[in-house]
Amino acid sequence: MRKPYLIEVAQNDQLVVFCPPTFLKDKELTRIAFGSRSIEVDFIAHPDQNDRISISREIQKALHFPNFNTPLHVFFDNHSLIIGPLVGIFTAGFTTLPTEPIGERTLFFSKLLSVNKIVGAFPFIFGEQHIDWDQGIIEGHIFHNDAWETVEVPFPNVIYDRLPNRKSESNPILIKVRDRLQKEYHIPWYNPGFFNKLDIHERLIQDETVAKFLPETLPFTSFSSIETMLSTHGHVFIKPKNGSLGLGVHQLIYDKYNDDYFCRYQDENGVNRLRKFSSLERLMSNVFSNQSLEKMVVQQGINLLRSESRTIDFRVHTNKDDLGNWHVSAIAAKIAGPGSVTTHTRSGGEIKTIEEIFPLEESTLHKERLSDAALLLSNSLDRHVEGIIGEIGFDLGIDRNGDVWLFEANSKPGRTIFSHPGLKDFDLLTRKLSIAFAVFLTEQSLLHPEEIFT
Repeated sequence: MRKPYLIEVAQNDQLVVFCPPTFLKDKELTRIAFGSRSIEVDFIAHPDQNDRISISREIQKALHFPNFNTPLHVFFDNHSLIIGPLVGIFTAGFTTLPTEPIGERTLFFSKLLSVNKIVGAFPFIFGEQHIDWDQGIIEGHIFHNDAWETVEVPFPNVIYDRLPNRKSESNPILIKVRDRLQKEYHIPWYNPGFFNKLDIHERLIQDETVAKFLPETLPFTSFSSIETMLSTHGHVFIKPKNGSLGLGVHQLIYDKYNDDYFCRYQDENGVNRLRKFSSLERLMSNVFSNQSLEKMVVQQGINLLRSESRTIDFRVHTNKDDLGNWHVSAIAAKIAGPGSVTTHTRSGGEIKTIEEIFPLEESTLHKERLSDAALLLSNSLDRHVEGIIGEIGFDLGIDRNGDVWLFEANSKPGRTIFSHPGLKDFDLLTRKLSIAFAVFLTEQSLLHPEEIFT
C-alpha cells in the first residue's frame, strides 16, 4: 500500500492549503480537488509536517469535504492537488430505517466502509435517488464512529458497482445512471455486470493458457447431447445460464451396468432429492416439466476430491490491489451436504479451511494449484471481458488426479465463506483490496485516461 496523508480541517477561512514541502518541489500547484469539485487556492509548505495536509473551513465547504480528519492519498494533475480517492459504491435496495439503510446488507456495507482509514480512501454508499444532477452532489451514506450518517459529497473519482442482483442490473433507470456517469462525467466504473456461465466459458475456451481448466460445457439443445456427455463422463450437471447460489442445479447420473438414470437436485421445498428413472426421456419429462431448458447449460461431471464420502469444491477470491495487480485474497473448502447436489450452505454444505481437511503437505499443494489457476483465470478474464474488473470469486474443483477445474466465475462474489472463524483475516483482506483498487483506478484515470475509457 502507498502512503496516505492525514487531511485535517483547520479553524480558519483562508483559501490556503498547508502541505508537505515535497509537494511544492518542481510543481506549480494552484488548485485542490476532491472528487468532481475543485477550488483555486494558495499552497504553503508545512515547516515540520510531512504526513498531513491542512485545509480551511472555507475550502472544506467549497469541496463538500466531510469534516473528519481522515487519511487520503494524493494525486497530481497539471496544477491540481487531488485528495482521495472519493469512492462511490453504487447499489439498490435502500430502506428508510436509519440503522439499516441498506436492509439486510447493511452489516456487510458497514464492514466494507470501515476499511477507509487503513486504505486511505473515502468510500460512501449511494443509489440513483441520491444524485442531484443539477448541483453535482450526492447524498452519500457513510459509516462513521459506528453509526450511519448521510453527507453531501461531490461526484466521486471512481464507482464500485455493488448492485445486488440481475434484476437491478437490468433496470433501465439504473442503466441510464451508469451510462451517464461513465460517458458524460468520465467516472471509471468497476465490477459492472453479473457473469453469464456460457458466455464466460466461450470466452475462456479460446485462451490456451486457461482452456485446460474448463469442463465441457454446452447450451442445452437436445436429449441426445446429454446422452453423449453421460456416456462419456458418467454424470453431468444441468445449470441455469444466469443462476446463482446453487439454485436450479441438477446432477444427472447414468448407471451403465443397470441402464438406469438418476437425478439429484433440491426441490421447491428445499429438500435434497435423488430419483431413479428407467430412461433419460422419463427423467427429463418428470423433473424438468416446468423449466425452460433453453435457459440451461449442460456441464461435464468431474470426479472430485471427497471428505467422508462428500464432494469438496473450493471458493477462491482474487482481487486487484492499489497497483492494479491480481492477488489471491481468500481460499476456502466447501463440503457438500448429505445428498446435496451442491456445496452451498443453504443445501447443508459446510465451510472449512483447507488445513482442516487435508494434511499440511497436501493442503499446501492444493493451495498452490488453486492459486496458480485462479491468477491465470483472473488475467484471462481481464483480457476477454468488457469493463473494469477488480474482484472475482471462483468456484474451483480438484479431481482425483490433482487437476484443477473451473465451475463458475462470479463478478460479485458472495461472502458466505467468511462466516468461518478461520477466514476472518481474509474477509478483511478482500474488503481492503476491493477499495484499494480505487486508488489505482483514480491514478490511471489521470495518467492514462485512454486506457480506462476506451
